[in-house]
Amino acid sequence: MDQNDAVDAFGALAHDTRLQIFRLLVQRGPKGTPAMEVGRQLDLRPSTLSGHLATLKRAGLVQTERQHREVLYSPRFDAVNGLVRFLIEDCCGGDQGMCAGIELPKVRVAPRR
Repeated sequence: MDQNDAVDAFGALAHDTRLQIFRLLVQRGPKGTPAMEVGRQLDLRPSTLSGHLATLKRAGLVQTERQHREVLYSPRFDAVNGLVRFLIEDCCGGDQGMCAGIELPKVRVAPRR
């Protein structure tokens, strides 16, 4: 990920509602969540939700898939990984020993239903 992409991603996430939307999508996982369900969960009007989802999609943080009449939104985990790598690349001038204090979160995977 280059600096411009990182700035776009951070800019998209630097809004309370968009951050809530993105976190909800991450919680729901890669199978996707209908836009209407996102709006219902976060009590957002469709017009407001649409703009926020479009911003997250333009920043490359979410992707869409049409299933019949619904549009499913899911997080792009490759973009999230790229953003994390961008933040910590060249950490401590490449001295990995100095970066020992950085703890990356362990991903909890919920069992499939």
